[in-house]
Amino acid sequence: MCTDDTHGQDPDKDGIGRRALLVTGAAGALTLATMSFADAAEGSYEGSQSTKTLKGTLPPGAPDFVYLPVEVPRGVREIKVSYTYTKATVPAGTQNNALDIGVFDERGTALGGKGFRGWSGGARTEFFVRADDATPGYIPGPVRAGTWHIALGPYTVAPEGLPYEVTVTLTHGAPGEAPVRTYPPERARGRGRAWYRGDCHVHSWYSDGRRTPAEIGALARAAGLDFINTSDHNTYSSHAHWADVAGDDLLVMLGEEITTRNGHVVALGTDPGTFIDWRYRARDNRWAKYAQEIRRSGGLVVPAHPHATCIGCGWKFGFGEADAVEVWNGPYTPDDEISLGDWDNTLVSYARSGRRSGWIPAMGNSDAHRDPDRIGGPQTVVLADALTRDAIQAGIQAGRSYVAESKDVELTFTATGGKAAHAGIGERLAVSPATPVTIHLEVKGAPGCTLHLVTDQGTLFTSPALPDSGTGSVSWQTTPSYAAYVRAEVRHAPAVTGLPGALAAFTNPVFLGAVT
Repeated sequence: MCTDDTHGQDPDKDGIGRRALLVTGAAGALTLATMSFADAAEGSYEGSQSTKTLKGTLPPGAPDFVYLPVEVPRGVREIKVSYTYTKATVPAGTQNNALDIGVFDERGTALGGKGFRGWSGGARTEFFVRADDATPGYIPGPVRAGTWHIALGPYTVAPEGLPYEVTVTLTHGAPGEAPVRTYPPERARGRGRAWYRGDCHVHSWYSDGRRTPAEIGALARAAGLDFINTSDHNTYSSHAHWADVAGDDLLVMLGEEITTRNGHVVALGTDPGTFIDWRYRARDNRWAKYAQEIRRSGGLVVPAHPHATCIGCGWKFGFGEADAVEVWNGPYTPDDEISLGDWDNTLVSYARSGRRSGWIPAMGNSDAHRDPDRIGGPQTVVLADALTRDAIQAGIQAGRSYVAESKDVELTFTATGGKAAHAGIGERLAVSPATPVTIHLEVKGAPGCTLHLVTDQGTLFTSPALPDSGTGSVSWQTTPSYAAYVRAEVRHAPAVTGLPGALAAFTNPVFLGAVT
């Protein structure tokens, strides 16, 4: 099935073909016949190139990953891969072709192994890897001899199949010097114990974003952010490119958006260079292992946009491993409203269980990729002891946070009762069931919005619209026997009569009552 660049067509015109296909041990993966460059090594000289091309068609129902083995001889300086595929003519509502791509080196394709060398999904049509440099999304390093694997990911396949063509070019010669990797510090100056604003789901040109790290840093500062978390799809290649973006005023945490076929999850604040595999589905029973890997690398597990409607975006792994959940993703849409209601149901279940721990805090992030996507829209505002990776993560995991549409929106939300007992967002007011409790909410920067207090019984208080100043406050009394928790929502006027208005902000809950 492999031809060099001077010869004719693929001899297997009927698709993958049994002669060229081997089933791998991993679920949902297939391996094609090997593309060998052994003959190209003979007579090669510094700077000479060898090229081979494979053509084929993936049928409907193709596995999630198709691997093309490439035998790389000694003395190769660079591997370059380009690919094309054909879009079909399909009726409205029918899936068309989409094909992702990445590469694994001679260390193999084992799940969670060391062979990963990059992934660009469908964002690029070509890439290269060499010791001193690589295409964004890919990991620089030597091109060692052995069997490399081009990874093809048929995201969607049209009914008549997905015709594709992959061209591999090897450049011979001595390897260059590997770059020295530097990473952003885990601490910024900060303001001591304070409320810090952050966006933990942003994409750069190291995956399918269109912005450089420097551009993202400038936009983060303009949005009033104190911290961000990098979250490029299925690669850590950007980690070594943020050191110059961080500063005393901006903490840059490192992570990855693990983009599976059954949902996406943000690895928030992992150690530099951490690779978390994504090549599995919920039915494979592998998710818990990789969630633990995120934590072992110092990160938090945050399922992203759990009710998004894009193919493969809906979260199907459950929330048993979640440290927080991204309830609000980008501009507020109906799927965010569904996520909010689903998250609230988890609070009801927790509050009525009598457990001392185990509730899942909520976050909001922009998921910004390119203009006009707004960095910091929304943003999570976290009460933390310092502007450090550990302190921000601790605040997020404890639920000491609220989500706001912009830096203009500020909230203060507290519960008081009993003998001057006091609790803030994410905390518990441990008083007896009949003790009167006063809930107080102050809001700035939300003109025309209404304030809502939500409990396990539903929304029990709604204010009139705020004046043009956007500033207002409400107080409301309840008891732990009537409300097991209270959280606040700030909403714009409804765009459609009878439906709730979009959020301007919402808080994590304050729990009421002692736990027996």
